[in-house]
Amino acid sequence: MDDQVLDAICERLRQRLYIGGSEILRIGYPIDKMIFIVRGNLESTGKDGSVNLSGGDICGEELLMWCLEHTPLQNNSKRFRRTGQRAISSRTVRCTGSVEAFSLQAADLEEVTRLFSRPLRNPRVQGAIRYESPYWRTWAASCIQVAWKYRKKRLQRSATTE
Repeated sequence: MDDQVLDAICERLRQRLYIGGSEILRIGYPIDKMIFIVRGNLESTGKDGSVNLSGGDICGEELLMWCLEHTPLQNNSKRFRRTGQRAISSRTVRCTGSVEAFSLQAADLEEVTRLFSRPLRNPRVQGAIRYESPYWRTWAASCIQVAWKYRKKRLQRSATTE
């Protein structure tokens, strides 16, 4: 992933702590965020069964595909979306214990996909997203987590030097 795209994502990430039993996504409801799991375990349940997610995994990645499909390549494009329209979750994601994660809100993800629509539409990136390579997903989550931590350190250093 391009460093500019990673920086844009890191600027918008929020660190979150979820307690056991809380629902992050619910089946049939709009997806309002993407979650990058740092520590803890989640259970993702859908019509096709149940999957356990842990550190390095991502949930809500359907939102990224939805944003890419609904973001025009140019600002003057005729592809418009009604306000409030979002991707609908096909799974319920519930915490099985305490979970530390980074959250990327839907509006922030829409902004990133709008700003960087061309690099994110690269066929290689699209293929990795569409075909859900577990290696790619773990690598992307790790890159985002590391970039966020470095950005946080840079901001702390600049705040202490002032």
